[in-house]
Amino acid sequence: MRAMSRAGLMRSCLGAGLVLLLAACSSTVVREPGSGGAKVPASTGRAGATVVVQQGDTLYSIARRNNVAVEDMARWNGLKPPYTIYPGQRLALGQGGSRGTATTTPGRTVTPPKPAATTPAATPAPASSGFSWRWPAQGVLLATYVNGDNTRQGIDIGGSSGQPVVAAGDGVVVYSGAGLVGYGELIIVKHNEQWLSAYGHNRKRLVAEGQKVKAGEQIAEMGRSGTDRDKLHFEIRYNGKPVDPLLYLPKR
Repeated sequence: MRAMSRAGLMRSCLGAGLVLLLAACSSTVVREPGSGGAKVPASTGRAGATVVVQQGDTLYSIARRNNVAVEDMARWNGLKPPYTIYPGQRLALGQGGSRGTATTTPGRTVTPPKPAATTPAATPAPASSGFSWRWPAQGVLLATYVNGDNTRQGIDIGGSSGQPVVAAGDGVVVYSGAGLVGYGELIIVKHNEQWLSAYGHNRKRLVAEGQKVKAGEQIAEMGRSGTDRDKLHFEIRYNGKPVDPLLYLPKR
């Protein structure tokens, strides 16, 4: 078998790491790569404790540093495979309250009753961000957000190649790169401790990590990187979890 080139190996490693970074749980055992199949020890966590995601962090690296299980971290923070997290996101290191357990009495076992099945309700809008959002691009709305659907975590805006993509609010660029599979040339802007926005499939990125941007400032050129047509994929995230951008963008 022909040996993989050094450049190819680096690209493969980068892609795998950033899939876990963007950071949106199955019943299979989650294992740390290179652990030889050993299950990460379970942990009760620390109720009320949190950690802020730094550039280059993954859910695995954060769990290991804090001596908790990856599957627990995912559950406490409502994360689903591929455990998407963002730089600047605040993650819980524990869960408040006690879990229901079985109790026993002589001659029988009593278990807590199962909750009645209910129809999933629409997720209410989070608290106000405290600032006004603006549309990141002009064009036709191709796809909308669907709560709970990992393939519909934002909106798609159709346009033409090279069309301006602008910041939806004041903030700092915390990611500018092309390492996340499915997003193409991607930019992530942190607006404050709770709010982030993401801009994918660009033709060209015009800002660097650490750069401050203003609402309406051009940050990229629209393109079709990682997709089949010229469009912008736009997400808004509150404490790392996707919300419907149409609840925050001005009506048009």
